[in-house]
Amino acid sequence: MSPHAALTPNTYDAEPIPEAARAAVEAMLQSGDLFRYTAPQDAPVALLEREFAAMMGTRYALAVSSCSAALFLSIKALGLPRDARVMIPGFTFAAVPSSIVHADCIPVLCEVGENYRIDLADFEAKLDDVQAVIISHMRGHTSDMDAIMALCEARGLPVIEDAAHSLGTEWHGRKIGTIGKVGCFSFQSYKLVNAGEGGILITDDADLVARAVIMSGAYEHNWAKHMSGADVALEAAFATHQNMLPLYNLRLNNLSAAIIRPQLAEVPRRVADGRANHDYVAGLLNECPWLDVPASLPGELRAPDSIQFNLVGMSDADTRAFADAAAERGVKVQVFGLSQDNARAFWNWNFLPGGIPELPKTRAMLRMACDTRLPARLKRAELDVIAGAILDAITDVTGPKRVYGT
Repeated sequence: MSPHAALTPNTYDAEPIPEAARAAVEAMLQSGDLFRYTAPQDAPVALLEREFAAMMGTRYALAVSSCSAALFLSIKALGLPRDARVMIPGFTFAAVPSSIVHADCIPVLCEVGENYRIDLADFEAKLDDVQAVIISHMRGHTSDMDAIMALCEARGLPVIEDAAHSLGTEWHGRKIGTIGKVGCFSFQSYKLVNAGEGGILITDDADLVARAVIMSGAYEHNWAKHMSGADVALEAAFATHQNMLPLYNLRLNNLSAAIIRPQLAEVPRRVADGRANHDYVAGLLNECPWLDVPASLPGELRAPDSIQFNLVGMSDADTRAFADAAAERGVKVQVFGLSQDNARAFWNWNFLPGGIPELPKTRAMLRMACDTRLPARLKRAELDVIAGAILDAITDVTGPKRVYGT
């Protein structure tokens, strides 16, 4: 390893859990009361759900064991028939098509362009053959939600937003995750809010959330502990679905909720810092003709905790050499389409019913698309080290004259 690697900041550790969580965690460690349904009301998980819904401006929230669980429950709660076809972008994490398969449905993949957003022509061409849509805002990159929603609403297709990477992102002033019928978020350690694992879904649909609550594991009448006040529509939905749905037991526990709740107040600051970090590094990288950080779409205000950039005009061999050179300098650059068994490369999803589809645009993008973490906690000097390592790695591969045009 290069001696410079020792100077490179750690980009994998999350921010410290706020002190406010300590008292709640200590109390639970003393009582052992970690199950969300032990208390008659106001358990930490229930409070988290109310606070998250209020933060997002939605009527309902359901906290569960992961974002994958939230996606699965959202699909099941739509009441789709077995083998229903659900559209997803070809650039997403393997958990997304997996959630569809687990829900006894069939993933349909559409093309994604060089800017990591959905190819709207391919999306529209395949739309008449599906019964629902999941939009993955992959790595926080938002596709044209106005066009997508117009196309789906014209066909009566429900839209689920996979917003695992997009807490705090806005589209023309609307919070990502509130545009479709359901929004799903992650609390995994690499996300904006960290509980190690965990997820949450939000919606304004009383019947949908009632079905999801019961299937998440609200056995007997524990669904009543999800009600914080009079809600005739929600109570009627719970009564309708009592004992009518299978239980998958995908609940979140109180300890995780206690860790998450004080972090919600940190979201605006983390969003602002993460955006500033990303834009600063993007400006440095875009000065190099061999690197391209795609711009945000008009109306898209991102909340990034990582940076993605494309290598321009480089062979696979050069791309691998670049990643190795960056690693020598202590910066891990993941090339989505060249990293072995990468879970974001669709050709590795051998569990897909019907086999791997042909997505030439997405395949070409993934073979040049690079990913590097940029946590919101990093300072300007640390960002300079990361950007410098990336630019120096490009110089190693291409030579200074080719990089800087001198």
